[in-house]
Amino acid sequence: MSHWYTRLTDYFPEKEMKSKRHFEILFHEKQGIYQLEESPGHVLVYFEHSDFIFIDYILVTGNNRGNGRGSKILDQLKRKGKAIILEVEPVTLIDPDSEKRIRFYEKNGFLKMESIRYERIHMVTNELNKMDIFCWSPVHRTEHWVYNQMKAVYDEVHAFKAGELYKRNPQPVSDVLWMEELMIVNA
Repeated sequence: MSHWYTRLTDYFPEKEMKSKRHFEILFHEKQGIYQLEESPGHVLVYFEHSDFIFIDYILVTGNNRGNGRGSKILDQLKRKGKAIILEVEPVTLIDPDSEKRIRFYEKNGFLKMESIRYERIHMVTNELNKMDIFCWSPVHRTEHWVYNQMKAVYDEVHAFKAGELYKRNPQPVSDVLWMEELMIVNA
């Protein structure tokens, strides 16, 4: 029997989790596109679009961390030749692993999309969830391109059937995602 959902809820904060029913609907209605991969050492949930992959959740369990398993999982996805986009909790003192996660993604070639802002109110807890967006790509992709893909991810994954599942309308994508102009200062 699979324990992927329990493993995810044990690790990820509630404000980052979907309900189990939400996952089940995504797996069923987006079969072959929204996928689960599980082993004793990891859980990977991702959305595969024609020209990018969105990692919704990646978890390498305790004893399996630090031995290259996470990098191998990312390398397996990179071999598909598509951009990979993911959300990462910003560095915070509350979660000592937050800095390690960011270093892990940067070590694996992911770049933070500095101009993209992502702030979503959780459908159950009503907590504000701010995330940084990171991307790896085999070819150059602009932050604007990543932003447009994240809008699709929000609609096709995070907000998919959310109204009927959570009995409230999801936030409009324009309230969740936006791009900021970055000021370049010459020293």
